[in-house]
Amino acid sequence: MSTFGLRSGDGMSDPFDLRTAALVTVDAAGLIESWSREAEFLLGHAPSDVAGKPLSAVFQGPDALVAMVEGRLTADHWEGRIWAGHHDGHQVELGLRLRALPAPEGGGGWLMALCSATALHRWELGQAALRGLLISSPVGVALFDTDLRCEWRNEVLAAMDGSPPSAPAVRPAAPHAGERQAGQALAVGEVVSSVEHLAPPPGTRSQSIMEQPLRVRMSLPLRARTGTPLGVCQVVVDFTDRDQRRRRLVLLNEAGERIGTTLDLERTVGELTEVLVPQVADFAAVDLLDGAGPADDIPAGSGKVHGTLYRAAHLSVRADHPEVVVEVGQPARYPPQSPQSRCLATGRTVRDAVVSASTDWLAVDPLRRETLVRIGVHSHMVVPLRARGVTAGVITLLRWEHPDAFDEDDQLLVEELAARAAVCVDNARRFAREHNAALALQTSLLPQVLPDLTAVEVAYRYLPADTQAGVGGDWFDVIPLSGARVALVVGDVVGHGLHAAASMGRLRAAVQTLADMDLSPEELLAHVDDLVLRLAYEAEMASDGLAVIGATCVYAVYDPIARKLCVARAGHPSPALAHLSAPVEILDVPPGPPLGLGGFPFESAEFDVEEGSVIALFTDGLIEASDQDVDTGMERLCFALAHPDRPLEEICDTMIRTVLPDRPRDDVAFLAVRTRGVDCDRVAAWDIPSAPSAVAQTRSDVMAQLTRWNLQDIAFTTELIISELVTNAIRHAHGPVTLRLIHDRSLICEVSDGSNTSPRMRRAHSSDEGGRGLFLVAQLAKRWGTRYTPHGKTIWTEQQLPEQDRNVSGQR
Repeated sequence: MSTFGLRSGDGMSDPFDLRTAALVTVDAAGLIESWSREAEFLLGHAPSDVAGKPLSAVFQGPDALVAMVEGRLTADHWEGRIWAGHHDGHQVELGLRLRALPAPEGGGGWLMALCSATALHRWELGQAALRGLLISSPVGVALFDTDLRCEWRNEVLAAMDGSPPSAPAVRPAAPHAGERQAGQALAVGEVVSSVEHLAPPPGTRSQSIMEQPLRVRMSLPLRARTGTPLGVCQVVVDFTDRDQRRRRLVLLNEAGERIGTTLDLERTVGELTEVLVPQVADFAAVDLLDGAGPADDIPAGSGKVHGTLYRAAHLSVRADHPEVVVEVGQPARYPPQSPQSRCLATGRTVRDAVVSASTDWLAVDPLRRETLVRIGVHSHMVVPLRARGVTAGVITLLRWEHPDAFDEDDQLLVEELAARAAVCVDNARRFAREHNAALALQTSLLPQVLPDLTAVEVAYRYLPADTQAGVGGDWFDVIPLSGARVALVVGDVVGHGLHAAASMGRLRAAVQTLADMDLSPEELLAHVDDLVLRLAYEAEMASDGLAVIGATCVYAVYDPIARKLCVARAGHPSPALAHLSAPVEILDVPPGPPLGLGGFPFESAEFDVEEGSVIALFTDGLIEASDQDVDTGMERLCFALAHPDRPLEEICDTMIRTVLPDRPRDDVAFLAVRTRGVDCDRVAAWDIPSAPSAVAQTRSDVMAQLTRWNLQDIAFTTELIISELVTNAIRHAHGPVTLRLIHDRSLICEVSDGSNTSPRMRRAHSSDEGGRGLFLVAQLAKRWGTRYTPHGKTIWTEQQLPEQDRNVSGQR
């Protein structure tokens, strides 16, 4: 057998090659005629030592030599092993190839080609390996000449190609893949390899990439000893269905890349079905147990089913999904003896080899029986989705186009896929559970219903960002203040998640508490700044190491009587003011540092506001939402606020369409406020002399004003309240004393003086003549309190109006 150009000395070259072997000629009488130099090197005998001597002088046996000498060797050649005596005296085992040398006159002789037994063994081993590779192994081999004609192919390759081994040595008009690769190897002079997925024959069912024939083809250029190209040797290895472990690893690797790319539950189960169909089954459905809490999960092997299965996803090899009985999102109800119920109860895979009309569990489910029998389902397998010790649902697999039933290898493969997918499903469910909890927390911390006030009309939009963090720390608020005023607040805690939402709730509560104290905007922000510093310190001392990085806030107070807006901000964008007869203005509020830095002062600014104007307060997520810079965001915001006479809801909708992208990267809080004013005829004020006699005149003036407002029903209580407050101011305070009545949705009484002394209620004894004034005021008024001004303080009360007058006031 040819060695196809193998190099000499590599153990594969013919050891009896006449160019390299030790040669000895023997005449017909068995006498040595010639002795080559290689023979001398092999056995140590010089030609002169052995010339004319019989073979037996050097060689011992075998019988072939005796038969040769005696003329009884019937064949003209013989090959085997013999022993020879070395010149040094020891015996040497040799390989021998013997051929007859005919002579024209008769007699003739013999040619002996000798080699060492070791070289013969290596050669025989190599020949056996070549025979095994070309004939016995499952590897296809073909030989092409330099014209790319197939000179020879073994039976294995012929079976792969569907042609006889002795193919005609002609080059086809349209070369196939093997010939093209052979030509490439011949052209480049190097080994060329490729992996081939063969398409199924026409008319057969579509196959997944795992079922398609997979072949590895290599073409090796062949050269003569001189380096001249002789052709190409092509080797083809068919891996189809030869290595189940490879099939499993490839599919598992694909599953690892495709399943769980997001934390969206719907997408995760959809990715699982895409991996299973058509690689494993013709149809796959994922049914999950409803509920997202741990108590709703089913422990494996519990024997009980808690909750209801619902269809989360399904996929079929057919676009019309003829096997679907339950639509996605609908409850998936199975009989108690069904494979799905048994799988849930035991936590183990249920594999039915045959599905037919006589199948027991289908007898009580006629709809499924008719569907499965109609499309010809012959194999059915249900695998549990289990992760972290609980069963979250089941995977149902069907086969009808695939000819084979589910076997143990399929079961092991799907169980491993299910185990990996179940972790992703569990992660998605846990994320959804935590995400919903965080959103519920954040929603509960925000205003549920904004107050209906005379001073302002309010609309808002709160848009949580679509991020994995789920929630952030943006908040807004509208807080009623004394004197018909209103506080407007928008803030943003840095960061996302539950920690930011919880911190936001604490800051919102603090702002509401400080607002009730009627602090000025800059003073309120200073107190909130101290709170953020304290929260950050507490968080750093906690074991979790979480810290409030900081927050921003804008706080504004609108006075509908003075038509003024006082604003202070801490690292937050300035509000925008949409005038009725002028362009939209970004208010020039002195910039303050973000909350949580400490040690920096805050400043406020006051602005005149025309009644009917629109004030917009917002978080930076609004103006930074687009891909443009902040200036572009501000321009879009001003455009959305143009024409403030439109309804506020329309303004908010325009803002969303104009400023925000479809998926904002940060939470957005937007507060649109239309200002109103309190008419001057609903406000009355008096300067009161610092004399006790002024109390009586004041009562008289108040009674007259209440008569003009048609509030005689509350005149008596108002008279008592005014008497107590004015008397206290005259007796215990100093400076000018003023009284102001505001007819709003309640009757507001304000007594101001130049003292900073805080009034307080005290427990009066039965023998005391005084000390019951504020106690009496607190009993008569709906609300009361004190606010401090740059020139002193103001004690205010609010009284409930009669029902009829209250309705009229609310309609203004």
